[in-house]
Amino acid sequence: MKNKPILITTGDLNSIFFEIFFKALNIKIKSPILLICNKNILQNELRKIKLKKKIKFIDSLELININFSNNYLYIFNVDLSEKSNKFSEAVIEKNYIKDSFELAFGIIKKGLTNKFLNGPINKSKFLNKKKLGITEYIADKFKCKNVAMLIYNKKLSVCPVTTHMPLKIVSNKIKKNLIISKIKLINNFYTSILKNKPKIAVTGLNPHCETIYKENEDKMQVEPAIKNLQKKGIRVDGPFASDTLFMKYNRNKYDIIIGMYHDQVLGPLKTLFEYDAINITVGLPFLRVSPDHGPNISMVGKNISNPQSLINALKFLDRI
Repeated sequence: MKNKPILITTGDLNSIFFEIFFKALNIKIKSPILLICNKNILQNELRKIKLKKKIKFIDSLELININFSNNYLYIFNVDLSEKSNKFSEAVIEKNYIKDSFELAFGIIKKGLTNKFLNGPINKSKFLNKKKLGITEYIADKFKCKNVAMLIYNKKLSVCPVTTHMPLKIVSNKIKKNLIISKIKLINNFYTSILKNKPKIAVTGLNPHCETIYKENEDKMQVEPAIKNLQKKGIRVDGPFASDTLFMKYNRNKYDIIIGMYHDQVLGPLKTLFEYDAINITVGLPFLRVSPDHGPNISMVGKNISNPQSLINALKFLDRI
């Protein structure tokens, strides 16, 4: 298949997805799009716009014999009619997201595409306490134990060693081998997929990489991990104090900054680039991306949501 299709799930039923999706469709991409959604909701949304592409409704069995064209928007219907009278809205939405993911994973496992994009999801409504985020949920479905969350921008990307984890347990998770495995994954992704040997900076865990306690994670875990990776030829430096690493003079030296926890690196990156970044799960047997923002329910129906992150996600998958 010359241009494998981009497979998309909409995420939450109540979100800004369709608004930003229709705005994003104005860009030119070579890859056909397969959208998994509810047919009735889609048709309601289509009444608000003029769509240039033709719509083709298909089911998974028909996929085998389809010659995909980017002149069409291909739709897989996720039926809600049988559920609407039996369950609460919260259960319906949770089942809708789960059914959408299961259909997408089935299509990926058949080898019909290796490009997957999911719309924004409110994790607290969909996941149980055993799964920290959508990254971990998808990794578990494909039995991938070693994955990394890369928030990607051409100028600067970031990756937290721990993801959606309460701060009170982060320090116990910061181990040399975990840091090494994350950085190896990211380095391999850049060299094999992006064809770029990256320069990587690593933050410390503690303020100024110092602590009043006897056990200093930066000295005992982070530094040995960096030295190990340097011996393997990976271009990595640190640990650096995170309060100054994102200053212009410092960050301009690097392609990626690896942090010890989520907000340590995502906060600065979103301040710098706002919606001009995408979320990539590294370590899966396919390419999974998502917009780097949530469902934003407060913006639904106002037609003012910024589609830039979704546009970036589509462009990224289209050129890979």
